[in-house]
Amino acid sequence: MSNIVKINKKIKNFKKTIIVPGDKSLSIRWVLFASLANGQSTAKNLLISEDVLATIEAVKKLGIKVKLNQNNCKIFGNGINGFKYKNNLTINAQNSGTLGRLILGLLINSPKPINLIGDKSLSKRDFKRVSDPLSKFGAKFSLTKNKFLPLKVYGSSRLKPIKYFEKKGSAQCKSSIIFAGMRTEGTTKIKAKKSRDHTELLCKHLGLPISIKKNKNFDEIKISNVKKINTLNYNIPSDISSSAFFIVLTALSKNSELTIKNININPSRIGIITILRKMGVKIFFKNLKIYKGEKKADIKVVSAKNIKAINCPPKLNSGAIDEFLVIFLVAAKAKGISYFRNLSELNQKESPRLKWAKKILTNLGVKTITTNDSIKIFGNPNLNLNKKVIIKNYLKDHRVFMTSLIAALSFGGKWTIHDKDSINTSFPSFLKIIEDLKNDQKKKYFKDKY
Repeated sequence: MSNIVKINKKIKNFKKTIIVPGDKSLSIRWVLFASLANGQSTAKNLLISEDVLATIEAVKKLGIKVKLNQNNCKIFGNGINGFKYKNNLTINAQNSGTLGRLILGLLINSPKPINLIGDKSLSKRDFKRVSDPLSKFGAKFSLTKNKFLPLKVYGSSRLKPIKYFEKKGSAQCKSSIIFAGMRTEGTTKIKAKKSRDHTELLCKHLGLPISIKKNKNFDEIKISNVKKINTLNYNIPSDISSSAFFIVLTALSKNSELTIKNININPSRIGIITILRKMGVKIFFKNLKIYKGEKKADIKVVSAKNIKAINCPPKLNSGAIDEFLVIFLVAAKAKGISYFRNLSELNQKESPRLKWAKKILTNLGVKTITTNDSIKIFGNPNLNLNKKVIIKNYLKDHRVFMTSLIAALSFGGKWTIHDKDSINTSFPSFLKIIEDLKNDQKKKYFKDKY
């Protein structure tokens, strides 16, 4: 079977209820916390994607027993200091920046050197932003070209707490420092630019010695030495980042309505909801609940009739950093010029996403003005494509693939999108759910090329 998807027509109107897989950020963090707990932890609705499976393989290499049955998982933790370190140990983070960066915070007390590697895309991403603060604890790192994977971590038995100012709004860097702080005697203090706070919420739920003071632009976090972590049984809510593609597809489709069940709507993750509402998209939360510190709800969205341009406030960036590619598709159909700035973090992802945004929008016939950290999008409410588009050579970035597919279904044209298997890193069932949205079950909206 080919790794290419072809789409030759827009999606028709639909009215559906769907379920998307478990949240990737929570799935990875659950595996890591469960590996440190004393005893058996169980997760339901664990995301079974390449990133999460890589995390499971990583803790197994550290001596942790795991039983996986479909999307239910049991992890038998050996305690906060229960990892087993073999000689010449190599951990492969594959495509997962979350795994690669977070696990380094747990390896800084290793008595033996550990190699961390990743795939071609991850090996181009900045790991110095994590190794620098972790070095302050007393560990040492050897990086490729002083910045990239492969790297080697040399742990220390004489770790000391640190004070650190995290200025980039990177939840991965912040979480890695929190994990490292658990391993030191004394209290580590972090001043962190606003970013997703799943790690802090799990720490609080587990009763760990963490305190968080939320200010307007920064959070002040204190984490002290952890002696024991209780088991964590978790029914993982579904992923807002995965939901984003269907939210936008519904907004851009005519006479359509969609409900997505049981979604994690952590306030640090719903920047896309805030942005799209400002642009005139009607999105509603139903059945709101609090679960282990996280907010979850069903999301209902209906077709947008009049999309407004937006001068997007940068304070919303961190809460939508993974969703901007698909948000830009909404701006493409807005009336007026939309402006998004302070987005240099987009080029620190699996691919240089700001550059890919320009490429996709240019293919749509939409004018843009881009810099290294901003984009202006000149919207066209009557946008309708009637040409051939080929999308390839994007470092297998799953969000480029999914955004391109949503663009094809929303705006028309004849699209050939390469590297279909890129979705396996985060959302293997993406195409199946797209297929389920169509009205005519006898005809496919896209076809594989054999």
